[in-house]
Amino acid sequence: MSESNRTPSRPLPRLDEPDTGEFWRKTKDKVLGYQHCDDCGTIVFYPRRHCTGCLGSNLTWQASAGEGTIYTFSVVRQSYHPFFRSLVPYAVAWIDLDEGPRILSNITGVEDPGTLEVGQRVTLTWEEHDEVCIPLFRPARE
Repeated sequence: MSESNRTPSRPLPRLDEPDTGEFWRKTKDKVLGYQHCDDCGTIVFYPRRHCTGCLGSNLTWQASAGEGTIYTFSVVRQSYHPFFRSLVPYAVAWIDLDEGPRILSNITGVEDPGTLEVGQRVTLTWEEHDEVCIPLFRPARE
């Protein structure tokens, strides 16, 4: 197959990045991780080496159940990246996980992303790749 006929691939994260590498390594086992500061109780997300509340480094990993609500979203109707171009229109959303963190992700499993609503319940789903899985969300079944 020629290079120009190859299906474009999703950009994937680096596993050797010091702050977020552990988060992405956990996704291989379909664990949506976030950090908790054992000194002040702050929930830390996106992962980093220090607490955003007290600047301490006593952070432990927790696992999200993968359920939450749409905080806000945008429908992308045009994309210049070859992978995302084939997906338009698609929704990019900030998701408030039930445990507290807010994560940016895509909402999948909807025919018309314009029908999504702020406050709508969503649940985690995974897009599998060789070394990582990408956390995506879909509307929760009522």
